[in-house]
Amino acid sequence: MWSTSWQTGIWWRAGTPERSWSTRNTSARDPSSRRCSDPAGESRHTKGLDVNAIELGDNTLTLEDFLAATRDRVPARPSAAATARMQESEAWVSAISDRMRAGETVEPIYSINTGFGSLAGKQAFDSVEDAAELSRRLIISNAGGIGRYLDEEVVRGAMFIRAASLARGHSACRPELLDRLLEMMDKGVLPAVPEFGSLGASGDLIPLAHLAIVLTRAAGEDREEESGEAHLNGEIVSGIAAMRDAGIERIVLGPKEGLALLNGTSFSTAQSALALADVETALEAAQITAAMSIEAMCGFGDAFLPQLHEARGHAGQIAVAARIRELLADSEFIDGSEHRDPVRQPPQDAYSLRCTPQVLGPVKDTLAFARGIIETEINAATDNPLVFPELPDTRTLKAVSGGNFHAQYVAFASDFIAIGATEIANIAERRLFRLTDGSLNRGLPEMLVDSEKVGMDCGYMLPQYLAAALVSDCKTLAHPDSVDSIPTSANQEDHVSMANNAGRHARQVASNVQAVIGIELLLAAQALELRLQQSGKPREALSTASRAALDLIRSTPTSDGGHVDFLTQDVVMYPRVRAAIELVRTGALQRAVAEAETA
Repeated sequence: MWSTSWQTGIWWRAGTPERSWSTRNTSARDPSSRRCSDPAGESRHTKGLDVNAIELGDNTLTLEDFLAATRDRVPARPSAAATARMQESEAWVSAISDRMRAGETVEPIYSINTGFGSLAGKQAFDSVEDAAELSRRLIISNAGGIGRYLDEEVVRGAMFIRAASLARGHSACRPELLDRLLEMMDKGVLPAVPEFGSLGASGDLIPLAHLAIVLTRAAGEDREEESGEAHLNGEIVSGIAAMRDAGIERIVLGPKEGLALLNGTSFSTAQSALALADVETALEAAQITAAMSIEAMCGFGDAFLPQLHEARGHAGQIAVAARIRELLADSEFIDGSEHRDPVRQPPQDAYSLRCTPQVLGPVKDTLAFARGIIETEINAATDNPLVFPELPDTRTLKAVSGGNFHAQYVAFASDFIAIGATEIANIAERRLFRLTDGSLNRGLPEMLVDSEKVGMDCGYMLPQYLAAALVSDCKTLAHPDSVDSIPTSANQEDHVSMANNAGRHARQVASNVQAVIGIELLLAAQALELRLQQSGKPREALSTASRAALDLIRSTPTSDGGHVDFLTQDVVMYPRVRAAIELVRTGALQRAVAEAETA
């Protein structure tokens, strides 16, 4: 039975992904530098750290580390220093518990012996048992989300980010809690987390509660109806059943540990990080398909001369122009270059061609800015309060209340990603529209099909419709969530970020954009071959990059048993469209072009 992921558009067969999640840019920073290495290359477990595991707690994690843990299932382990820091902050809370057991009067300490939110400070609990029970009740009360279950990569991403936050050592939880969370990732226990509920402050309380309820249990009877839901063999089962199947014991929480699991930006950040990774992939592909379209329409080279872009000075614009020049370097269809006058006058293309660097350049710079925010957040301690045992002795309260759970940074990043990504699709749709219009494509057939009887074939008319629908959806989804706020918790939490909504929308925009670029790839390939036929030139007249892209798409099989071949009359279109989109989503197009350029 086939189903489709709403967020990613990936087709799945009941419970099993039909393709690898590995879509990382192999030219990006290598996360292996932050893993434990074994010169012998043997699999072993030393000092709590698996060989090749991502080390949490000491090294600065990158987006590539996140993708390795999320999509490639690379394990993660806390460093010895991280474990020691966790024990130090937890010891401070344990000392408070010891005082309570001894019958001493303990002052109200938020989240340890008081309620939460607007209930904070109403009453201090007398017993350690109450303080521990508070952690469990928090999780049960907060697990109230609705909607479709989030994709596996979102949940795994949130688990990884939560683990990284706990490993900072300020959350006052036992190392055993972190170990159990990582064991769930290792053994593939995937909590079923509904998509709706988070406000992005106080963190992602509701989705994190749906994660934590599977991990934790009550001190007394472990009731199945209070164990949450999890995915197992393509079905939704209770948390107890999933953990039992994996051989993992659910953990009884102590004081403060419930809030340590719930109070953070993990889901918002995971959504944003995945969107960023997919848009970075789409941007790389968009430069390739833009060059193919420019070449197919015999564009002018003047728009990409380095002097022009250096005169303006924006780094992203300069980089995109340089990339377009590389992609078109040996093409015989480009009119004019740094060393050759253009033949046709004036040497000006439509904006969707000549302004490609001025549009994709800002996107590139915006994504770099968003990456900085997201990578910082992946490494952040985001629950509340945070415990700092190193505070001076003159301050006995080592728990510091603040607002690190407020995900405004992440909300901005997701909104910026969605806005930038929308412009990738927006300008690409205008290029592929021009390819299909016989009055704009410099002599190519209408709808890119050379029919024996004009009007008998629709050609590539409808893929442009699809692109237009996707771009319109992007424009709606790119409305910023970060400017919205609805007060909660009796107005104690009177400003929230809506970062999780922003992240969900950014992921859908990213998926749409990858699809639009896949459609441009499909149409540009057809246009290039039509241009060759029209000119009478050999394939070698095309740029190296375009030839590599053509070779790839023409050898790509489709779900109906055929290939994405040259179109001479109408055929069922959706297998071709889906196959082209997958070449962009998986990075196959980008890799094929890179390999041809370095050959």
